[in-house]
Amino acid sequence: MEYLDFELPIKELEDQLDKCQIIGQESNVDVTNTCKQIEKKLEETKKKIYKNLTAWQRVQLSRHPNRPYTMDYVRALCGDTFLELFGDRAFKDDKAMIGGLGKIGGQSFMIIGQQKGYNTKTRQYRNFGMANPEGYRKALRLMKMAEKFGIPVVSFIDTPGAYPGLEAEERGQGEAIARNILEMIRLKVPIIAVIVGEGASGGALGIGVGDRVFMLENTWYSVISPESCSSILWKSWDYKEQAAEALKLTSEDMKKQKLVDDVIPEPLGGAHYDRDTTFKTTGEYIVKAFNELKDLSTEDLVGKRMDKYSRMGEFKE
Repeated sequence: MEYLDFELPIKELEDQLDKCQIIGQESNVDVTNTCKQIEKKLEETKKKIYKNLTAWQRVQLSRHPNRPYTMDYVRALCGDTFLELFGDRAFKDDKAMIGGLGKIGGQSFMIIGQQKGYNTKTRQYRNFGMANPEGYRKALRLMKMAEKFGIPVVSFIDTPGAYPGLEAEERGQGEAIARNILEMIRLKVPIIAVIVGEGASGGALGIGVGDRVFMLENTWYSVISPESCSSILWKSWDYKEQAAEALKLTSEDMKKQKLVDDVIPEPLGGAHYDRDTTFKTTGEYIVKAFNELKDLSTEDLVGKRMDKYSRMGEFKE
């Protein structure tokens, strides 16, 4: 297990607990009471730290290397029923964007999402979860296929942003994302979007329009990352903590501003501490959302979706 800076007190207590248990196993000394005291202190420390996280600390948790990625959710929720589909039928297959058919709770879904890598080799292979235009065009192709056959769509969002390279811009990155937003707004099947990690900028919006949009508790959703915001406003990354607070990018802030529909709770410490519980809870939210949407007529479904996004950004002078 890797630990973030603010988790070091937890690491120290867990190390103490391990040493205490080893002493008890290797000697005749009764350390039961000592271990219980450490366990109690450990639990209290975890609650104190994780119940009072700053915006920047939640950003750090969303990037935790042990945190489950999109394919982890797909494998856990769909099992052997997932059939991955490839290519945008125009340029090539984008490995940063995955998509395919799978069943969640017995219901077929078209599943799309950004996929990051687990180590240096796979991160390069997946381009760190930053999709090129062909990735968004693949996602749109699969969504239109789902519409054709009346299959609901689920998108898992986890990206530091769309790929900003010159070649991506040459192939129409902005147009691809804008096209996806336009088409998703009027797609004639239910769309459920779940932010499972980072939800940055247009890279997230390109597959993020939905009838229901959920965020896991320790994720973020914003027009720009705290580091980039800091570098623009203060010409330095040193103010990323202040930028994170100012951007109001946490799940709690997003729900308060009515930009997402609900927050999916995570186990104490984050999704990586108890993956099975996280997968189960996420699946329950998806199935519940689908059950609420499945009986709506096409006109009502699209109309409610358009109304939902039309209300965002309203203000009074």
